[in-house]
Amino acid sequence: MPLSSRTWLPTLGLLVALTAGGAASDAAVVNVNCGNTTGDSNVLNTAIRGSATGDAIHIHGTCLVNDTIVLLGDRSYLGDSRTGTVIRQADGANLAALVASDSWMSNATGTGRPVRLAHLTIDGNKAANTGTHALVIRSWLTTIEDVQVRGAPADGIQLTSLGRDGKTGLTSTQVNGRISNVFISGSNGHGLRVLDPGNAVTDWDLLDSWIANSGLSAIQMDNAAGWKILGNHVYGVRRHAIYAERCWGTTIQNNYVEGFGSEGGEDQTWYGIACTVQGGTASVISDNKVFRLGAKAAALPGRFIYIGVPQVNYGAGVLNVVNNVIRGAGGARDIGLSYQAGKGEGLQVVSANNNVQSVAVGRAVGERVILVDPL
Repeated sequence: MPLSSRTWLPTLGLLVALTAGGAASDAAVVNVNCGNTTGDSNVLNTAIRGSATGDAIHIHGTCLVNDTIVLLGDRSYLGDSRTGTVIRQADGANLAALVASDSWMSNATGTGRPVRLAHLTIDGNKAANTGTHALVIRSWLTTIEDVQVRGAPADGIQLTSLGRDGKTGLTSTQVNGRISNVFISGSNGHGLRVLDPGNAVTDWDLLDSWIANSGLSAIQMDNAAGWKILGNHVYGVRRHAIYAERCWGTTIQNNYVEGFGSEGGEDQTWYGIACTVQGGTASVISDNKVFRLGAKAAALPGRFIYIGVPQVNYGAGVLNVVNNVIRGAGGARDIGLSYQAGKGEGLQVVSANNNVQSVAVGRAVGERVILVDPL
C-alpha cells in the first residue's frame, strides 16, 4: 500500500497532508517537528489523534512535554536517533506518566493495540519532577527498541495490567511484546517494572539491554511467566538485579549482573537473580555472570544471594540452574546458590556446572528440595 506524508507544523497549528500517491486513507508518514517549548505536548498529541491505523509518526527534535503523550495502537512512533529525538518532561509537570499506552490512560479493561517505539530518548527530568514513570506500556504485541530512557522520577519502563487509576485490571492478556537494545539509566524507582497483580503480562522478551543506577531494583517483575530475559547488563544496583516472580516456562540466560544490593541493610536480603517458581512447568537460569566484588561490597550489612529460588508458589517446581559464573565479595553472608521450596510442595533442581567463587556458602538447599542429577 502506498504511503502518503503528513507534516505537523507547530507554528501553523494544522495538519498538512502532502500526498505522494495513494488515497487519504492509506497508511502515512506523519512528521512532527518539536520546538523545545511547552506547546510540544499539544502538537504531538494532536498529530497522534489525527493519525490513522498503520501510520508511522516520525518525531523530530526535542519535545518539551507537560502533558502525557498518549500512544494510540496500530502505529509506529519513530525518532531520528537517540540524540536527534528527545521527549523530555518539562520542569514541574509531575506527570503520572510521560509516555503511555492509550488503554492505560483511559482505564480500559481491554489491552491496547500493538505499538512500535524506536530510535529516540525519553527523559523524565527527575531533577525537576516527582512521581513520573517515563514509559508506561499497556499494549500487546508491542516492540520497544533502540530507545534510551533516562532520569525517570519513578520507574523507567513500566509494563502494567492496571489502568491509570491503579485499580482497573485487564480482562484480556498483554502478551508477545519485545524490548531490545534499550538503555535505562538513573530511574528513582525500578529500571524495568512488570506490575501485574493478575496474570496478563506474560510471554515477553527483554533482550540485549542495559539498566543502570536504579533507585530500587534493576528488573522487578510481578509476573515472569513465559518471559525470555536474555543478554542484559545491569549495574549500579541498589537492591535486586533481576527479581522474577512466577517463573513458568521462563528463561533467564546470559545476563551480566555487575554487582547488586548496594543499599545494604542488616535485615535485608538482596538477590543477583531470583526466580519464584510456579508448579506445572519448568524454567531455566543459565550462562549468567553474577558478581559482587571489592572490600566495600564485602563490608555491606545484609544477606546477598547471587542466584536463588526464594520459594515455590504452588505445586512442585522444576528448574535448571546451569553453567553460571558467580564471583562473590567474600562477605560472611554471601550465598552463591539458594534453593527453597517455601510454601510449595517441593522443588526439583538440576544444579550443575556452576562456578561459584568467594562466597561464605556455596549452595544452600532447603527442605523438600531435590537436586536432580543431570543425564
